[in-house]
Amino acid sequence: MIYTTLFTAALAISGTAVASPMNKHPWPPLPFSPHPNNPNNPNPNNPHVAFPPPPSAHPDPDAPTAHPDPSTDPGVAPSNKHKDGLAQWAKRHGKYWGVAVDQGILQKPGWATFIAREFNQVTPENSMKWTETEPHKDQFKFDAADYVVDFAGKNNMKIRGHALVWHKQLPSYVTDIKDRKVLTEAIQSHIAKVVGRWKGQIQVWDVVNEIFEQDGSLRDSVFSRVLGEDFVRIAFEAAHKADPEAKLYINDFNLDDPNAPKTKAMIEKVAKWRQEGYPISGIGSQSHIAPGGGHRHAAALKALSAVVPEVAVTELDIPNAPTEDYVAVVKGCLALENCVSLTSWGADDKVSWMPGKNALLFDANFKPKKAYEAIMSTP
Repeated sequence: MIYTTLFTAALAISGTAVASPMNKHPWPPLPFSPHPNNPNNPNPNNPHVAFPPPPSAHPDPDAPTAHPDPSTDPGVAPSNKHKDGLAQWAKRHGKYWGVAVDQGILQKPGWATFIAREFNQVTPENSMKWTETEPHKDQFKFDAADYVVDFAGKNNMKIRGHALVWHKQLPSYVTDIKDRKVLTEAIQSHIAKVVGRWKGQIQVWDVVNEIFEQDGSLRDSVFSRVLGEDFVRIAFEAAHKADPEAKLYINDFNLDDPNAPKTKAMIEKVAKWRQEGYPISGIGSQSHIAPGGGHRHAAALKALSAVVPEVAVTELDIPNAPTEDYVAVVKGCLALENCVSLTSWGADDKVSWMPGKNALLFDANFKPKKAYEAIMSTP
C-alpha cells in the first residue's frame, strides 16, 4: 500500500498501492491505500452477513464485507490444467503460498478442497483478532479460530496467526484504558492466552499490525498514547514468552516503495529494536499493490529483508490482477532467500475485501487468471 494516482472515485492509487477506504472524505492527491482488515465476521454463526450503510452515508471501512454463498456456485470445483497448485509450485521454490480464510468459507461445499489444493499456509482473516478471541475481559472464545487451526493441521498447512495487537477491532474495555500498568497487563494477558492456546501449532504470528502512519511516525492508538513505542517491546516479549519457537512479525501496508517514508521508518525502527533485543523475526509486507507497482515492490522487499532474518508478502492482491505486476512480486520474493512466503488476501474474487476489483489470482468462478498461469510457469 502507498500512493500516487486515482484508481476510481472510491479507490485511489499510489505508486505501489491502492487507496484506503479508511479515508471517508474525498480522495486527496496523495490518498491512503486500501485496508483489508475490516471485520467480516460480526456473527460467528453467519460470517457472510453484510450490514450496508444508509445510501446517504459514506461507506464504513470497518463494516462487514458481503461474501456471496459459494455453495450455489457451479464453479466451486474448477478444472485446472496444472497437476498441482500454488502450494506445490511454492514448495518447489522453498516457499509457502498462503491464503486468508475463516471458518465460514471453509464450511461451504467445495471450498475446503480447493483451498487445500492451491495453498499450503492459511491466515485466519478475522477469527484471531482481539474482538473475536477476547470480546470481554478474561472471557475467551476460540471456536472459530480452532476450526481454522484444525483444518490446517489435517491438511499439513502452515498457519500464520493474525493479528495480536492492532488498533482496530478492539473491544471497548481495551480502548478505554488510560493507565500504563493496566494496559501493559492487558496486552501480556491477552497474548499469553491466545498464543499459548496454539503453542507449537502456529508457526508465525503477526504480533503488531499497522503501527506506522504514512509519514513514518507512530500511529495514534490506545497503545501508543498510553505506552509510547514501548508497546512494541511488550507485545513481542509476551509473544516470545508464550511460544519461544514461533516466528514473530511486524506487519504493515504501504511498504511497497523503497523510498517511501513509511518503508524507511520500518527499516530504521526494526533495525533499532532488534539491536535492543526485541525478538522480531520478520517484517510482513501486506502488499495491496496498485497496478504498475510490482517492480517497486520487489525493490522495497529487498530493502526490508536486509534488517530481519526473514520477510513475507502477507496480504497480496492487485486490482485487475495484472500479470506483469504479479510476476514481478513473485520474482522479487524468489530472489530473496529469506523471503519465506506469499499470501493471497482471499481465495478468489468472490470473497475479496475489494468487491469488483478482480484483484486475486482466481476469478469469481474459481477460474485461474493469466497471472496465475504466468506464476505457475515461472521457473
